Amino acid sequence: MTDEWLAMENDGTRAETTTHSGEVVAMTASERTREISADEVCILIPTLNEAATIGDVIDGFHEHGYTNVVVIDGGSDDETREIASEHGAQVLTQSGDGKGQAVREAVEYITVPYVLMLDGDGTYDPADADRMLEPLSRGYDHVIGNRFADMDDDAMRALNGFGNRMINRAFRVIHGADYEDILSGYRAFTVDSFERLSLDSDGFTIETELAVECVKHGVETTVVPISYSARPDESETNLHPLKDGGTIVLALYSLAKTNNPLFYFGSLGVTGILAGGFVATYVLWEWIQYQQGHEILAVVSAAAVLLGVQLLMFGVLSDLLVTLHREQRRRLERITRETGERDRNDDT
Repeated sequence: MTDEWLAMENDGTRAETTTHSGEVVAMTASERTREISADEVCILIPTLNEAATIGDVIDGFHEHGYTNVVVIDGGSDDETREIASEHGAQVLTQSGDGKGQAVREAVEYITVPYVLMLDGDGTYDPADADRMLEPLSRGYDHVIGNRFADMDDDAMRALNGFGNRMINRAFRVIHGADYEDILSGYRAFTVDSFERLSLDSDGFTIETELAVECVKHGVETTVVPISYSARPDESETNLHPLKDGGTIVLALYSLAKTNNPLFYFGSLGVTGILAGGFVATYVLWEWIQYQQGHEILAVVSAAAVLLGVQLLMFGVLSDLLVTLHREQRRRLERITRETGERDRNDDT
C-alpha cells in the first residue's frame, strides 16, 4: 500500500488520504462514494501487433462483466484487428502514429464517463479492473496501477527495472509527487479529467506526460497495487529500453518547463554558473602561475556566469507565476463547485 492509498478507519466510513502536494484530506465515504457500473466504463486497449494476446485480454474483461471494449490499433501487420473484432471489441484504426496519439484519438470516440486503459500484451490482469476503478467511485480522477506491488520475477529485465526506478525517482525530484510507477500502462481515469490535460505526446512518453499533467493541473490521483505478469513468449515487445528510456527522461526534464520552472531554469542557471566559474578559475590560475592572460576565456566565463544568474532569476519569477496561476485555478474550481452545489440544492 502507498501513501496515496486510502487508509480507512475502524468504522469503515471515514477515510484519510495524502494528495500529491502532501495535503492530508479527510472525507466521509458516504459523501464521496458512488457506484460505478460496468456500462459506464470503456476498456481502452492501444495495440500494435498483439495478435498473440489480444483475444485473451478481451475475453478476460468480458468474464468480469466489462463488455465495452475499444481497441485502437496502430496499423498492425498481423491479425490483431481481426481477432479483436471476433472477440467482441470495437476496433478503431488510428489516423497517426504512436501510442500517445492513439490514446488521444480514441478518447474522442468514448461516450461513457470512465476509461480503463491498458496494453494488449497480456501483462496486465483484467481481474484488477475493479481495484483500479474503485478510487474513481470515491472521487479520484486518475488511478495508476503500481506494477512493482506484485510483479512476476521474469516480468521485467534487470535493466528495465533499474531504469523504471531511476525514472520514478527523477519524477519525484523534478515534479514533486510520488506516483511510484509513472510508466505503468494500467490507468483508470475520468474522461472529464483527461480532457483537462494538455497532452501532445505521440509515443511511449504518454504515461509520463499523463503523470506530469496530473500534477500540473491538480488532478486528484492515487496509486493502487496490481499484478504484473511476464509477457508471453509468442508476443514481442515494441519497446526499446535505451532509446525509449532516454526519450522518457528528456520528456520528464522538458515538461518541467511549465510544471516546475524553478527546477528547469534553475538547473540550467546553476550549470552556467558552474561552467563559468570553472573557466574563470582556469584563467585566474594561468595568470597567477604563468602571468599569461586569456581575455577571450575571461569574457566567456563572465558571460556564462551572467547568463546563469539571469536564468536563476527567471526560474524564480516563473515559479512565482505558476504558483499564482495554480492558486487562481483552485479558487475558480472551488467557486464553480460551490455554485453547482447551490444550484442543485435550489432545484431540489
